[in-house]
Amino acid sequence: MRWLLLLAVTACSGARQASTRNAAVDDFGDTVPVGLAARRIASLNPTTTELLFAMGEGGRLVGRTHWDNYPVAAKAVPDLGNGLRPNIEAVLAVHPDLVLLYASADNRSTALELRELRIATLAIKVDHIADFAREARLLGRVLGDSAAAATVVDSVQRTLVRVRAATASLPHPTVFWELWQSPLMAVGGGSFLDELLTIAGGTNIYGSLSAPSPVVSREDVLSRHPDVIFTSSQAVRDWTGRVLVPDTTLIGQPSVRLGEAAVSLANLLHPGVLK
Repeated sequence: MRWLLLLAVTACSGARQASTRNAAVDDFGDTVPVGLAARRIASLNPTTTELLFAMGEGGRLVGRTHWDNYPVAAKAVPDLGNGLRPNIEAVLAVHPDLVLLYASADNRSTALELRELRIATLAIKVDHIADFAREARLLGRVLGDSAAAATVVDSVQRTLVRVRAATASLPHPTVFWELWQSPLMAVGGGSFLDELLTIAGGTNIYGSLSAPSPVVSREDVLSRHPDVIFTSSQAVRDWTGRVLVPDTTLIGQPSVRLGEAAVSLANLLHPGVLK
């Protein structure tokens, strides 16, 4: 009798281990099968849309959000609206067998509803550079294409390392990076843009603030005497300091163009430092 009990416990343990090997955990803490043969993917997260195309999986896409504009081929994918609190009926209308969401509190109920409908759902939250590598590999596991995901991650990381090395010994000018004009919002230390700025050879005057986009005042900005102002706003251009305009087409989210964004910012701050 005892050996039968031992056999049963061993079998359950093995089943749990196999289950762990055959499933991944997303950023909502939900399990997702790995190696999915998903043929119809609705990507409601610009980061995952870019990743899918970079991995050579863009042909599986049947839906995207308003904000997915890279690469150009993404614009040919049906637009399902907003990525936050999306229209469930619009998502179901494209008959997805996998839905990719941004893992914010606004999307928790959407993930639960899709799972109740037995649609595989993967929620990813990429807010920092380190998140990108982790989540790209997670997506690769789920799609059964870990090699393609690793290739994308390695390419991005090599470029970031090259930029950091090229700017490490250079003077790091202080930078005010305007995100929004009214109210006036800056890039804070909680943003991946702050990380990119550091890699590119700059020092964020609001890098000590944990918020990704703190509200600040003109008076406080000027009291910090930034060497450089990053903005595309004409009003801010009239302020004191050296005004530079970042390429906003590269810095929308921490995804496959992180390396290109770092190169662009480095050359903006230190002209000609990278070719």
